[in-house]
Amino acid sequence: MDRNTAGERPIRVGVVGIRRGSSFISGATETVGMKLTALCDTREEKLQEIGQRYDVTVYTDYDRFLEHDMDAVVLANYFHEHAPLALKALAAGKHVMSETAACKTMAEGVALCRAVKQSGKTYMFAENYPYSAACQELRRLYLTGEIGDVRYAEGEYNHAMEEDKRLSISPGSMHWRNWCPSTYYCSHALAPLMFITDTMPANVNALSVVEEGMQSPHTLKMSDLGSIILVRMDNGAVFRLWGLMLSSIHRIKYEIHGECGYMATAAPDHWSTVHIHHEEWLRQPGKPNDLTYRPDWPEHGDLARQAGHGGGDFWMNFHFARAIRSGEPPYLDVYRGVAMSAVGILGWRSCLQDGAPFRIPDFRDEAVLSAYENDHWSPFPEDAGSGQPPPSIRGLVEPSPEALAHAREIWTKQGYNGE
Repeated sequence: MDRNTAGERPIRVGVVGIRRGSSFISGATETVGMKLTALCDTREEKLQEIGQRYDVTVYTDYDRFLEHDMDAVVLANYFHEHAPLALKALAAGKHVMSETAACKTMAEGVALCRAVKQSGKTYMFAENYPYSAACQELRRLYLTGEIGDVRYAEGEYNHAMEEDKRLSISPGSMHWRNWCPSTYYCSHALAPLMFITDTMPANVNALSVVEEGMQSPHTLKMSDLGSIILVRMDNGAVFRLWGLMLSSIHRIKYEIHGECGYMATAAPDHWSTVHIHHEEWLRQPGKPNDLTYRPDWPEHGDLARQAGHGGGDFWMNFHFARAIRSGEPPYLDVYRGVAMSAVGILGWRSCLQDGAPFRIPDFRDEAVLSAYENDHWSPFPEDAGSGQPPPSIRGLVEPSPEALAHAREIWTKQGYNGE
């Protein structure tokens, strides 16, 4: 148990979304000073099974779930549906930890920042990739001045996936994975770089990458498979983000180029291996030219090693509980979370304008917030209408009847019979 929680009442937590939420469910334990008390999901049969396993109350209605006697809510529902549920939870007096993305529109981001400030509750953006052993070590090294100030960095998150496998985790033609633009899921690439260098995004421009029929003639994805995003940070550095689901290679990698050195995650395991390099003419006494090693976590390595996403899933619950108890905002607070989501949203605007730059607003500035409070620009199908953007630089892509039939075969085998 964290030394700050010894003897204190556990934080009573409810989790929304039992599939992605499974790691938060299993991790809400006495070890981090939490107690799981309730679950919420629309899949009633599976929900009952998980509820019985953990001996907790279950709900299919989110409003009733919020009436449960608990302190905090973890949102692990669909990628683009977190902000409305977060707003309700904050209004109900609950602390909130929200999976990526924080918001799907700029207006939602504004409302979320205002709600967190007004409620006085803890909000944590549950981006787990910064908390691998490698990324935590790179942050430690960077803050000691190991490579000087960052000038350029690269974040790569590319989840190469065969089309039938992608369809199996995207049931329904309206599923968010079939519509999500190529820039929106940028936090896995960006968050570790922000965490390591303690910088914030200030400007973005991006280009979307189309991959036509390379994997299967049965594609049902309306959006593009990848993008290249350039982000100017608040210290003047440029970060290049690459990925999302291009077929070339499955890779997660981060590298930081400083004024007097270079450091990066390294093969064979980018979760746990780091590489440091100094040119001879810039090398300080006692510093190696090249060094590759596997660091451990600064604490609780035994628990982190048992968790998913390179240990990051453990650290989400750990830092959420610590922030609630201390009253201090977590590092991944609402402003960093919304800024990362804004990179995806405004990055997509850039893609649709062939790489035009867009400024990332400072969500701490109320005067700035008012300029975006009615900005409901969204490419998702439930928001379709006049003035709304397509999910692809090709426009609104219509899947073939053969593709739909093939997808339904896969979904039916999984027990999904919707459209």
